[in-house]
Amino acid sequence: MTSLLPDVRIGAQTPRVGRWPGYAVSAAPEFIDLAESAGLVLDPWQQFVLTHGLGERPDGRWAATKCSCWVPRQNGKGGIIEALELGWLFLLGEKLILHSAHEYKTAQEAYLRIKGLCEQTPDLDRRVNRYWQANGEQGIELTKSAGGARLRFVARSRTSGRGFSGGKNVLDEAQELTAQQRAAMLPTLSAQPNPQEWFFGTPPDDPAAWAYGLRADGEAGADRIAHFDWGADLDVTNEADRRRAARDRDLWYACNPSLGIRITEEFVEDEAKPSGLGDKFSVERLGAWLPRASDGASELSVEAWLKLTDPESRRQGDVAFAVDVTPSRDSSCISVYGLRSDGLGHVEVADHRPGTDWVVDRLVALRERWDPVAIGLDVKGPAGSLLVPLEKAGITSPEDAEHPRRGDLAIPSVQEVGAACGQFADAVRQGTLRHIGQEVLDSAVRGVKTRPLGEAWAWGRRVSSTDISPVVSVTIARWAYEMRMHLLEEDYDVADSFG
Repeated sequence: MTSLLPDVRIGAQTPRVGRWPGYAVSAAPEFIDLAESAGLVLDPWQQFVLTHGLGERPDGRWAATKCSCWVPRQNGKGGIIEALELGWLFLLGEKLILHSAHEYKTAQEAYLRIKGLCEQTPDLDRRVNRYWQANGEQGIELTKSAGGARLRFVARSRTSGRGFSGGKNVLDEAQELTAQQRAAMLPTLSAQPNPQEWFFGTPPDDPAAWAYGLRADGEAGADRIAHFDWGADLDVTNEADRRRAARDRDLWYACNPSLGIRITEEFVEDEAKPSGLGDKFSVERLGAWLPRASDGASELSVEAWLKLTDPESRRQGDVAFAVDVTPSRDSSCISVYGLRSDGLGHVEVADHRPGTDWVVDRLVALRERWDPVAIGLDVKGPAGSLLVPLEKAGITSPEDAEHPRRGDLAIPSVQEVGAACGQFADAVRQGTLRHIGQEVLDSAVRGVKTRPLGEAWAWGRRVSSTDISPVVSVTIARWAYEMRMHLLEEDYDVADSFG
């Protein structure tokens, strides 16, 4: 609870970076009142985050479908999470809420805290059907008369959350979130009428972490994202900035909203000493982010890519598909390329799932439905293992390379892979294609790095910070389209000349 003494200094109650979409009204007052009735009195900064994160459009849908909150440890982000989950359970009656954390012990602690709030509040406790804990998961389920809402707590894994259709996701310790874990949970929201995700964390230790992409979107004011970051704008690799961090008390208060409330200045003084947090003080206590990994340049400007987003983009006419597989073979991606009515290219992820066993059947179905000009497959990469199963299923290389049939494989040479990557990067740079803004593809663009390929370069699966199969597959799909449409058009011209 915030101190009421006028001479007691407290931390900044608004973040250094705050971005959120416009909204008509906020649901936060009801959430805040419910939390207080359960004995959870929120600080002004916690209420600030809830107010702008729970903004609603005139049609009643959330203005922000993703909310991102970054604040140093021990400031009280758990209070925001608890207020959210209480409101979703008892006010909105969400059928399924998923709360995930990087470690089991963190998920368990969160469960125990909200369980305690419910149990100490008779009006809430009598609406609970059961509190349960089994098989490494915990949860709360309301009675049928109270709406039957459920809250599940899980430790994240590559598959956690997959198969559940929850309308709300809380991703605690978001600095540890990987693209694969994100992909496992994102589809749970796809069929929900009014979904929302909340990410909470502190700056990652890994400068190539998935969270850097989320931060970039938030700071850029991307559509439907609310972003709150109390972290200092410091270069943690700069000695002068590190010295300033250890001495500047105004900066301490700017970065820690609960300083003077639940964190004391004396405690921070001890952390700032060489015997305390030392060089990690800027990151751990002031929330400064490490410089984002830049080795193995991506050749793709995230800013340029995001400018090409067009949710209404649709291709017309012929298409080409392509498939790629991650080096660990834990997921595969099928993408499509075609042209729009205005002549611009259109790229899209058609399917992205765990494993590889689904790919052949899916490609057969896509070929039968869309009669593509080609199906691209880089046999030198991990997807090369699919060549034999595809051939057995009837998707084969052309019998006559000069006169391929629709739906035949298009297999690039090493040199053509390099050319395809360069051409795709040029298309992004020149703005000659569009995409609909799929998170799995955006994430791959943020994390993709390159590898040398003779005198050229290609996308580097093993050096990239995330699953880049969406980028690889759209690149090969574009190449396959350009190559095969050229040959098919030549065949058409010859046939036409004979009447």
